[in-house]
This record gives sequence, structure tokens and C-alpha cells, in this order.
Amino acid sequence: MGRAREIEIKVIPSKIGNDFIKKHHYSGKVVNNSVLHFGCFLDGRLHGVLQYGNSLDKRKMMALVSDTGWNEFLELNRMAFDDYLPRNSESYCIAKTLRMIKKQAPHIKWVVSFADGCSCGDGTIYRASNFVLTGIRENFNLCQLPSGEKVHKMSLESNPTCKRKELGGARYYDITGGRFDFRKYVEFTHGEILKGFQLRYVYFIDKKSRAKLTVPEIPFSRIDEMGAGMYKGEKISQAERHAIKTPKD
Repeated sequence: MGRAREIEIKVIPSKIGNDFIKKHHYSGKVVNNSVLHFGCFLDGRLHGVLQYGNSLDKRKMMALVSDTGWNEFLELNRMAFDDYLPRNSESYCIAKTLRMIKKQAPHIKWVVSFADGCSCGDGTIYRASNFVLTGIRENFNLCQLPSGEKVHKMSLESNPTCKRKELGGARYYDITGGRFDFRKYVEFTHGEILKGFQLRYVYFIDKKSRAKLTVPEIPFSRIDEMGAGMYKGEKISQAERHAIKTPKD
């Protein structure tokens, strides 16, 4: 693990975490649902941030594991690192934050997170961190605007009455006639739907909860079988993945 073990993890204010995410996460955006912000410090400076919070569709997500209480799971909403940290830092920081959650919030039984193959990778770091793969699906819900900005369907539908700059100050509902119509939004903005896969991973803090998973566990080999292997938005196979010495996704 080398110098990764020298990284110090601290809970940090949301503003510091959000500023770092906006600068270093590929989306350039934060998730407003994030409530727990961890900073990763090395040599006295902040070089990584992990943000945990509620899922946007919390009721649907909690059904992944039966008998889960309303406040018994979290989503790893955002994770970003700069290039200063040494190899294996990402998996080290995930493991350390999960141990901190287990100690300080023992009611949390599991954590869900998503890998976005459209823009980044297929979850190499999650697999290295003992997450279980529970979902692979083609993703048609990410739109790239002419400006280069990327907007997810869920972001629009979770707050359809919010005024949006790419709509000239109009609301999502204004241009869809009060309906959920993502394609209408794409057409209106002259955007492009990005093709790729979204992969869902679950980490069981409470190991007994794994037996309550309501969907099948998917072997990692299925990623290549479905052609879902991605690295920085580009197709990649298992063999090619192993050839990359320092994957970040």
C-alpha cells in the first residue's frame, strides 16, 4: 500500500468538500443529498474527497436489501482525487471511510454506489474494495449539452420545477408540458444522449445483510460478457484493464 497508509481521513465541512468535487470530479457537479463529507489529506493538504448521503430515489433503493430501515443505508454519492495521491489510495480511502461509518454510525448496514461507464469507468475501485456487483444496465439517461456539460435524467426529474440556465431560465416541466420527458429535453437543448453502461455496487458493512439482498449478485466476468467494460468512457476488456497500472474511475 506504500504511502497510501499515510493518508489521514477527516470529516470536513460540506463547502470544502463541494469545492473540491466541483474542481476534480469528472461531472463538475455535487449531489445535494450528500450529508457526510470525508477529506483525504497527505503531507498536510487535501487531495481527495468522498461524499455519502441519501439516494435520490431512496424508497426504491432501500428495497435492494430486505428489512432495511429508512436510515440504515447510504449512497456513496461522489468521490474524487487529484493526481498527488499514490497508487491504491482510492481503495484505501474507501475502506477507511467505511470503517469510520461502521464505528460512528453503527445503524448503517450497507452502502450503494454507481459506476458511470458513459463518462468514467466500470467500477475497478469498487471491485478492489470488496463491493458486490448487483446491476449492469445500458444507460440512456445522460445528456451532453452543446456546451459540454452533462445532465442526468434523475437530476431533472428530482427537481422538475427548478429554473435551469440551459433552458434560458425555464423549468424542465415548462418544456415537457408538465411530464417526465427526457427526450423532449434532449431535443430542446440540442443535446446528445451518451451511450454506455451504469453499474451498481453494494458494500455490506453488516455482513449478515448480504443474505437479504433481493437481486442476484453478478460475477465480475459478466462485465466483459455484456461489453460493459469501460475506462474513462472508452470500451475496455478485462485483460486491457489489468494492463492499466493505476486505474481511476
